[in-house]
Amino acid sequence: MSEDFPVTPEILLRAYAAGIFPMAESADDPGLHWIEPKLRGIIPLEEFHLPARLARLVKNHEYEVLADRDFEGVIAACAAPRGAERETWINGPIRRLYSALFEKGFCHTIEVRKAGQLVGGLYGVSIGAAFFGESMFHRERDCSKLALTHLVARLRAGGYRLLDTQFVTDHLRQFGAIEIPRLRYRAMLERAIHQPADFAIWPKDVTPPADIVLEWLRPEPPTA
Repeated sequence: MSEDFPVTPEILLRAYAAGIFPMAESADDPGLHWIEPKLRGIIPLEEFHLPARLARLVKNHEYEVLADRDFEGVIAACAAPRGAERETWINGPIRRLYSALFEKGFCHTIEVRKAGQLVGGLYGVSIGAAFFGESMFHRERDCSKLALTHLVARLRAGGYRLLDTQFVTDHLRQFGAIEIPRLRYRAMLERAIHQPADFAIWPKDVTPPADIVLEWLRPEPPTA
């Protein structure tokens, strides 16, 4: 992408619906690069694996887990340099585009707070019954995992059919993430984006009760 041919939020949504997503080389990169992996990462929602340690963390009342309260705080934390490389792929155009999608109701956050402070979270894009995970972060141990756990429970409760992780990492494999061929992914995507789903199935400004979250993470979902 260049400044002469800017990507709009509408173009970005059409790209997601076609199985394509953008990334930047670095925070200083002024452009975007369109990506469509041959093998796509997904977490099958009905097969999400919840480690025992994380199940205990869901019950920890020290943490609040809210949604869509602080998009700018979440994307800023996701964009902060971390790890040995000290680099990030989230540049200025990406922050502006996803902020616009958030304002339009297509981008969502899960936010983990402790004593009012943001200590973990994630953000992603929602189209129909498909959710496209973009990035997550933690400032305390396991708090990005806690955000993912709440995301999966919310998506299952809300009728989602696809959780796209773009790629598969060792971090995501522990939750059941798998790689699928591009053509299979496109077929799943086409079905999911044309089905209804409700990210706001639970209140966004209240932490869902732990027993409800854990119930929706069982191998078979409860009857709605």
